[in-house]
Amino acid sequence: VQLQASGGGLVQAGGSLRLSCAASGDILSNWHIGWFRQAPGQERDLVAAITWREGKTYYADSVKGRFTISRDAAGNMVYLRMNGLKPEDTAVYYCATRRLPVRTPFSSRVSEYGDWGQGTQVTVSS
Repeated sequence: VQLQASGGGLVQAGGSLRLSCAASGDILSNWHIGWFRQAPGQERDLVAAITWREGKTYYADSVKGRFTISRDAAGNMVYLRMNGLKPEDTAVYYCATRRLPVRTPFSSRVSEYGDWGQGTQVTVSS
């Protein structure tokens, strides 16, 4: 599976963006898809994740109520709608798969995700 993130850009604080993650190849029903972000000099952190089968979601506390993750299973797409953007949301955003053989609780461990594609830069000005 190859993933490609897009949709980043420069936006003022309070603005919105929608990121897209296009997957080529089969995504199996038990897999999770996660959106991560990494700011300069900082670790890569999970922002949101979604289960491919049921569309259950997970959000980091820092984005709850502002970001929404969704998927289009037919189109092999995952989206991250970001509202109320803050300067601290500035980072490169990546999508990644968590390949699982069975239903599994969410994990925020970067090491459990793979198929990383190129990220997309999000810059929020104050």
